[in-house]
Amino acid sequence: MKKEIRIVVYDDELRMEAYRFEGIVQPFPSHFHEHYVIGVVEKGERMLSCRDREYAIEEGSIVLFNPGDSHACVQSDEGTFDYRGFNISKEVMLDLAEEVTGKRELPGFSKNVICDEEIACHLRPLHEMVMKGTGEFGKEETLLFLLSYLIQIYGKPFESCIPECRQEIEKACEYMTAHFTERIYLDQICRHAGLSKSTLLRAFTKEKRVTPYRYLETVRINEAKKLLSEGVPPVEAAIRTGFSDQSHFTNYFNQFIGLAPGTYREIFSEKDGDSVNENTIHAEEPPAIRTCGKRHSSLLGEMKEGR
Repeated sequence: MKKEIRIVVYDDELRMEAYRFEGIVQPFPSHFHEHYVIGVVEKGERMLSCRDREYAIEEGSIVLFNPGDSHACVQSDEGTFDYRGFNISKEVMLDLAEEVTGKRELPGFSKNVICDEEIACHLRPLHEMVMKGTGEFGKEETLLFLLSYLIQIYGKPFESCIPECRQEIEKACEYMTAHFTERIYLDQICRHAGLSKSTLLRAFTKEKRVTPYRYLETVRINEAKKLLSEGVPPVEAAIRTGFSDQSHFTNYFNQFIGLAPGTYREIFSEKDGDSVNENTIHAEEPPAIRTCGKRHSSLLGEMKEGR
């Protein structure tokens, strides 16, 4: 079996995380992120569920997740899974979208899975530059061309990607977000939302595509990521985000993120002025950058001018 490799790099210049997973068999349960995800499958076949739809993803499939998109995936063949991608915060995406379109509005992706070689021809080289810490301003240029194409072809207002939620479900979410550091019981959430337990479980799962407990754990994990990126030790991060013990925290973090908390924390440790901080579970030379023939030198200007 192929040796498992998990590499995560944080690029200070682009202000985003880049992931590269190889030889993965781990399933990922239903969860969501507060950031955008743009990635490409390089090997393996998986079943992906997102926004109440099922997708068969394979080599060449590009995945696009908006913040809040609940998704899960599991291996569907007997092989392993290779994947590379980026996590982009809403704050960074807002700056990039303004640069690309001239409007300071968050974009939303209309599709979660696409096959588009033009996008791949920007995505793969950009990922290689981030992984190697090279590229100078060509790295930012490639990122802007990538997002220009994505927004132009697959973009729509972010608000239209967020399903309308019943007031009671939003109250439940607000309660869990406000009290995630505490030990929360289902009847507390129900009283705050004004629903019975059975009604809340059915309505919440239908609306959010995850159970209330899974939602709470995801809120905790997302907050733990912020603390770890600030250098907080995993033990303290577990306590401050409401996990009952270190083992519970580590298991959930690894399920959702694919890395141990300590490993994720090391990504953000300072390295003598380097603009890129890398953490590698198993070091290996990354593959050569693929060359792409098509150009889009006028794409940024066309989008800003509304052509």
